[in-house]
Amino acid sequence: MEESNKDRISEYLSPRIKDMMFAELSRDWLDRTGAAEILGGVAVPVNTDAGEIDVRDIVLDMARVIGGDPLFVYAGSYADFIRRAAGDEAAALLISEGAKSADRGDFEDACMLLRAALRLEPRSREALYLYARACKEISDMDAAAFGEGEGSGERIGMFKAESMETFELLTMIHPEFAMGYYFLGYAYLNMGLYLKAQLTWQDFMKYSSGAENETHEMDDDMLASLREEISGRLEELTDPVEIERGCNLVMSGDFQGGKAVLDAYRESSYAGWWPLWYCLGTAESALGNANEAAECYKTVLKLSPRNTDAMEELAVIYAMSGDEENASKYRKKIEIVRNGSGDYTTRGK
Repeated sequence: MEESNKDRISEYLSPRIKDMMFAELSRDWLDRTGAAEILGGVAVPVNTDAGEIDVRDIVLDMARVIGGDPLFVYAGSYADFIRRAAGDEAAALLISEGAKSADRGDFEDACMLLRAALRLEPRSREALYLYARACKEISDMDAAAFGEGEGSGERIGMFKAESMETFELLTMIHPEFAMGYYFLGYAYLNMGLYLKAQLTWQDFMKYSSGAENETHEMDDDMLASLREEISGRLEELTDPVEIERGCNLVMSGDFQGGKAVLDAYRESSYAGWWPLWYCLGTAESALGNANEAAECYKTVLKLSPRNTDAMEELAVIYAMSGDEENASKYRKKIEIVRNGSGDYTTRGK
């Protein structure tokens, strides 16, 4: 599915390959099955408890190896054998088994099988959809169990990014498949990309209605429930989208226009969002309102105490006004945060 230099999750799946047993199959077996030209001299994963060699088991374990490590030394030979053994139904078999693994809660196994299916059929709607969902489940379960700490943060981020990118690909390749938009909208929402979430959910509403409906194994009641859910989400997004628009105006250089949009939210229920105050501070500073900018950045620090970006802006404002005492105070705070607790710079997040 993906180029090796962009493979985010192999390092988390490949350890499962280490538990497999590998052996070369006998010449007699290879000749009888017509696999000699593909598997001659190739070690394959074998189930030592199975007794008689089962082609289907070999196919599934080969798929797990390919999905766990696309750069495995025999990955090409395995893919060729899977195609030979399962024929036109190869990808369908792996998708079905991947779905079964997901149903029993083994989402890593599901990812391995579905990645192999995507190697065979990169544009498969079912494989893309189920793979994206399996990655999402791993990310969500890890976050619920460990939070962002205990060394799990990077793993959570990789599976989350893989899920979102796959949902994006799904909506591009299969634009009328409504459920891709449903999950992608939540991915954008969780990243604070409110306008993208809004546009994506509008597409969900479009493609989940009437003749356009091409949802995934869903009865009318469930679909109606999801449409009601997203309709409510779209209403909730009205103000966040407007705030994001204001911030985008500021970041694009329209400081007066952005400030005009954001000023309306100073005393709203969104006054607890530090990015609102950071963007207001940026606008006020650019418009020459140093005192107002400083107050905005101080509000950022009340809401996000380790925000070194706001500290840097305050240091600059005070230095430019000749208040070296306060400028030095914020420089020291930056040093304490970065050297004492890591760099908590949050710009763009």
